Amino acid sequence: MARNLVFMLALTSLYIGLAGADWNILNKKVTNRAASGLKSYCESWRINVEQNNIKGFEVVPQECMLGFFYVDDTFLSTIPYFKKHGFGREKLNATLLEAWMKQGKALALDHTLKLFNEIKDKRVKIFLISSRSETLRSATVDNLINVGYHGWCSFILRSLEDDLMKVQQYKSEARQRLIKEGYRI
Repeated sequence: MARNLVFMLALTSLYIGLAGADWNILNKKVTNRAASGLKSYCESWRINVEQNNIKGFEVVPQECMLGFFYVDDTFLSTIPYFKKHGFGREKLNATLLEAWMKQGKALALDHTLKLFNEIKDKRVKIFLISSRSETLRSATVDNLINVGYHGWCSFILRSLEDDLMKVQQYKSEARQRLIKEGYRI
């Protein structure tokens, strides 16, 4: 009887161990790798470091590193447009500003270009966020490349749905989407 009891306890322990094994993030089977792969990987790495399971690392995995910049008046200066239009003495004409942006004549801000290149050289993924409309993507990309910016990972512009949103809310939600994808900002 004692032998049967020990056997039953051992079998039960084994069964409970196997049934509860999916808590382990290192052995977790991902059903949709495309949707959750990066997020799971980066989150697993972070948790294991916090739990002291990963020791002696020197850098965060490249896939989990993220730098982001706002394009408007951080990378590209709109000062030439506003200088021509009285630095605010005239009411902002969004149509004229958009037409000026389509020309791709915005100047680079030298200190930001230097910072961008330093961060890029460290192999950090760089995401650009702009409050410009998606319709300005081509002109803005050309403008960025022509003044020396290249090698970013993603460029996020306002969609038609985002146009009704205030700029700060749009930028905040864009950052939150990156965080939900698994990046740490």
